[in-house]
Amino acid sequence: MSNTKPSERWAFFDCFSGISGDMTLGALIDLGLEVSDLERVLQLLGLEEVRLDIQRVTKEHLSGVLVKISSPGHQSHRTYQDIRDLISRAPLSHRVQDLSLKMFRLLGEVEARIHGQPIEEVHFHELGALDTLADVVGVAYGVEKLGIIQVFCSPLPLGRGMITAAHGRLPNPAPAALELLQGLSVYGTDLPGELVTPTGAVILKALEARSEPCPRLRLEKVGYGAGSRDLPGHPNLLRVYLGEPLAAAPATRETVLVLETHIDDMNPELYEPLMAALFAAGALDVALAPIQMKKNRPGVRLTVIAPPAAREGLLERLFLDSTTLGVRVQEVERVAAHRRQETINTPYGPLQVKIMEYGGHRRVMPEYEACREMAEKHGIPLIEVYRLIEKS
Repeated sequence: MSNTKPSERWAFFDCFSGISGDMTLGALIDLGLEVSDLERVLQLLGLEEVRLDIQRVTKEHLSGVLVKISSPGHQSHRTYQDIRDLISRAPLSHRVQDLSLKMFRLLGEVEARIHGQPIEEVHFHELGALDTLADVVGVAYGVEKLGIIQVFCSPLPLGRGMITAAHGRLPNPAPAALELLQGLSVYGTDLPGELVTPTGAVILKALEARSEPCPRLRLEKVGYGAGSRDLPGHPNLLRVYLGEPLAAAPATRETVLVLETHIDDMNPELYEPLMAALFAAGALDVALAPIQMKKNRPGVRLTVIAPPAAREGLLERLFLDSTTLGVRVQEVERVAAHRRQETINTPYGPLQVKIMEYGGHRRVMPEYEACREMAEKHGIPLIEVYRLIEKS
């Protein structure tokens, strides 16, 4: 696998027929991701028995890449911890490993909440099968290999009817997929079957995709990933545009909700699961601040920032998972500087950092987990790693 650093690119996911893991992987292959590199990544995971069958197929007169993943052996159900251990042990790059773990963590949190179980006890069934492992890690690798630093997506179509899953018959879209889509634009269709799968939804969630029209970019390539089903009169394909941004990204201006409540009668141990539930329900940020309340009681001001689409889900979590009796909700404008990830070279090896750009200014900032891992690996103080970034 080549170690050449790719140019930084933006990708626009045109989801006119939805999105799934295999459709995303197919589109990335159509954009130039080498199948031989993908096979070597699967070997790094210890999945030598997995076979990739790559075909070019036609869906309603449009050509795309169809990815079929198979294994001759028996597939055992994996827990979240099994999957985490498998990915953490593999000699993958920081970004591929972190993005893969992030996808499975998001899936695990949603499944745990839906089924009322601790995340450690969740058995993933389809989500822990080899094809999903290959999809998730393959997409994470493809995003890094193609240099994709920012993702945008079209509104997502939702199918009608019921679907069959390991847990039995479920409403369409699957509950896990619908939870993960909070904050993104969706619309209903008359198309049968599952259009947005949980794996497809978590790919967009983990990549922090923006539901916005295609941005200004110098279009380089267009890739088509094919779905396994045929949709009557409709090309079952995911189309991905790939290109270099034409100019430095302006600040994003958007309307967000600020939900706030004061709490003085809640067990402090309950705040951690509350925050996890709020993030899983679509929160962009959650903050706790100590305050002094009536009758001189020490309390906590809980503030949640979220997209408007996540309003009802967040209110439900606040009323069910905390002791609050009332929540203040207001719409505000949020101005966000353009952010992306980049890898810099240090005396201890490559290090992933965050880049902030605003008004022609650029700042390099630490990515805490990557810095902590480097400090532990080389036995140096964390502050020393931060100083390396300041000198870059």
